[in-house]
Amino acid sequence: MAASERTALGPLVGAIDQGTSSTRFLVFNAKTAELLSHHQVEIKQEFPREGWVEQDPKEILNSVYECVEKTCEKMKQLNINIANIRAIGVTNQRETTVVWDKTTGEPLYNAIVWLDLRTQSTVERLLKRIPGKNKTFSKFKTGLPLSTYFSAVKLRWLLDNVEEIRKAVEDRRAMFGTIDSWLIWVCICGKNGGIHCTDVTNASRTMLFNIHSLEWDPELCKFFDIPMEILPSVRSSSEVYGLMVCFPVLKSGALTGVPISGCLGDQSAALVGQMCFQDGQAKNTYGTGCFLLCNTGQKSVFSEHGLITTIAYKMGRDKPAFYALEGSVAIAGAVVRWLRDNLGIAKTSQEVEKLAADVGTSYGCYFVPAFSGLYAPYWEPSARGIICGLTQFTNKSHIAFAALEAVCFQTREILDAMNKDCGIPLSQLQVDGGMTNNKILMQLQSDILCIPVVKPSMPETTALGAAMAAGAAEGVGVWSLNPGDLTAVTCERFEPQINPEESEYRYARWKKAVMKSMGWETSDSPNGKPK
Repeated sequence: MAASERTALGPLVGAIDQGTSSTRFLVFNAKTAELLSHHQVEIKQEFPREGWVEQDPKEILNSVYECVEKTCEKMKQLNINIANIRAIGVTNQRETTVVWDKTTGEPLYNAIVWLDLRTQSTVERLLKRIPGKNKTFSKFKTGLPLSTYFSAVKLRWLLDNVEEIRKAVEDRRAMFGTIDSWLIWVCICGKNGGIHCTDVTNASRTMLFNIHSLEWDPELCKFFDIPMEILPSVRSSSEVYGLMVCFPVLKSGALTGVPISGCLGDQSAALVGQMCFQDGQAKNTYGTGCFLLCNTGQKSVFSEHGLITTIAYKMGRDKPAFYALEGSVAIAGAVVRWLRDNLGIAKTSQEVEKLAADVGTSYGCYFVPAFSGLYAPYWEPSARGIICGLTQFTNKSHIAFAALEAVCFQTREILDAMNKDCGIPLSQLQVDGGMTNNKILMQLQSDILCIPVVKPSMPETTALGAAMAAGAAEGVGVWSLNPGDLTAVTCERFEPQINPEESEYRYARWKKAVMKSMGWETSDSPNGKPK
């Protein structure tokens, strides 16, 4: 691209993509959806006790600053004018819970990550108050089962166990939010008048939000004993929330005054970025976890097979909400990180792929990575990870292959549930996320599903979805979401290469392993308070 072409790119849109494993800032051309520049920083996860997963909200914030600064530097080197960035979208790991002090701007405790299991005793205590201990008691209001996964029980735990947070609530200094709320509040003035808001997709993951009225539900807030005044205001996924003013690292003030005008939970953002705007279109994202979402249009569909109902997006204040059925798997990319960091069988994620490729089979070894219990379709918090079918012949390459195969089997389980609920089987699976760079995994996935897997050549669909929402917002208007204006995406296809009988045999063995993973943790397991 010539220098004159680079300076005449037209309107650009930035996206903050704050995930469980890393933070990124990416800049897209609003006319062509081309990714022009980006920077990524890995985020530390802390495991203070067994089953606990935390992150430092200040580290998350600083990673955003660093990514924005580095991306702007790269754009300058490419002779791209950052003054052309017209809007910024935010997409984030969902459910992860932050409470901060609005007077000091300081977090009052580490963020409790969506994977965290410390709230199991909280869930069991709450279940005792529900007739028949029915986990799906709020299903028709929230679309969700009572689980450690969602924000309400994390917030309840913080109120029960952290004196500083309890005191801040009493003094009316406390603010609760998911990661999007924390970032938007800080980036738009912070303690000097920050905007405390979230969007409908993130609100729908708290268990406190009525997905039909699109409001916080007073009855649910009362059930969880959550004071409603600490909750953020709920906005659409595409509107101007405020103007960027607080990026202290950007001494040039490059993004000052740029509107933050898009906000979507990461899985909803990926659905938008994959252009799944039609009823029945679906995508599967392979990140820390694995998330299959199917757009059900303006109608909320309730699963009979262990899936959850969630808000897909709401593209403007006066636009309708669209819904999705979702199958959530807790551990996907996290299993590769575990092989690398905990077992040390590989130094990089690419090395895990190479180990698996060297053998091309698990040799009868099956890995159920239920590190945080099992999510969809089982919702079984008592499960824990197991590796079974080991022999003296088994080596680290077979375990690497079994780990990749586990991601594919878990996807097969939620796809089977989705097909039963929707009544029309998917003829192909659209995929995205960091793990889709692993060609062994993608071929395995096609083999295990017995349908083609389709991967876009530009894999950053989560960030793209946030950028689309931001650019399309009223008052920004640089990105058209009209079907005729959407850019066609080039894709790579993976076709099944094994016969269905072999696929079914392996899947049946996997299901047998899943049954053996259940019931490991009992309700009286130690669950202490923070030191």
